[in-house]
Amino acid sequence: MIGYYIMLGLIALVSFAVSSRLKSKFEHYSKVHLRNGMSGAEIAQQMLHDNGIYDVKVISTSGRLTDHYNPANKTVNLSEAVYNQRNAAAAAVAAHEVGHAVQHATAYGMLQFRSNLVPLVSVSSQLAGPLIIVGLILGAGSQLGFGYYIAIAGLVLMGLATLFSFITLPVEYDASNRALKWLKTNNMVTQQEYSGAEDSLKWAARTYVVAAIGALASLLYWAFLVFGGRRD
Repeated sequence: MIGYYIMLGLIALVSFAVSSRLKSKFEHYSKVHLRNGMSGAEIAQQMLHDNGIYDVKVISTSGRLTDHYNPANKTVNLSEAVYNQRNAAAAAVAAHEVGHAVQHATAYGMLQFRSNLVPLVSVSSQLAGPLIIVGLILGAGSQLGFGYYIAIAGLVLMGLATLFSFITLPVEYDASNRALKWLKTNNMVTQQEYSGAEDSLKWAARTYVVAAIGALASLLYWAFLVFGGRRD
C-alpha cells in the first residue's frame, strides 16, 4: 500500500515536471520566428491542401494549449496563440493537429479504434471508480460475493479507460511524425526551426506517456484491492 502511494507521488511529480518543461519549451520556441512568415493557421491550411484535404476547416479556439482536431465536424481547432503566431512552436502544433486530420482522411486504423472507444470511455471513466468502491463496501459483508462482481465490473470499465490512454500514444506519435515529415519535405522551416518544432512535439508526446503510466498504476492499485481483498 505504501509502495503504491510512493509510486503515485512519483508519477505526479514526473507529470508536473514534464508539463512544466513542455510549457517552457513552447515559450522558448515561440521566440523562434519562421523565416517564411506563415502563421499557424496558414501552416495548417497549407498542409491540408498538400494532402488533398479540402473539407476540413481551420478555426481559432480560446485558451492555451487547447489545440485539437475534431473528427465529428472536421475542424482543426487552434488556440489563439497558435492560430495567429508565426513561430516554430505554432508551426509544430498546427502541423500536428493537421496530422490527425490526415489520419482521419486516410482511415488510420489506430485513430478509428480510439474514436470508436470514445463513447464507451466517456461513460466508463465516470462509473468505474464508484462501482469499485461500492463493490468493495458491499463485498466486505456479503457472503454471496455480489459486491465483488460489482467491483469487477468497475475494473473492466477502468481497464477500458486505461486501454484508451495507451491507444492514444501511437495516434499522437504518428500525428507528430506526419507533421515533422511534411514540414521537412516541403521546406516549410529552416533547420533551426525544424529542431524547435521537433523538440516541442517530443515533450508534448511525453505528457501522454506519463498519463498512460498513471492510468495503469491506478488500475493495478484498484485491482490489488479487489483481488487481494477477496476471500474464498
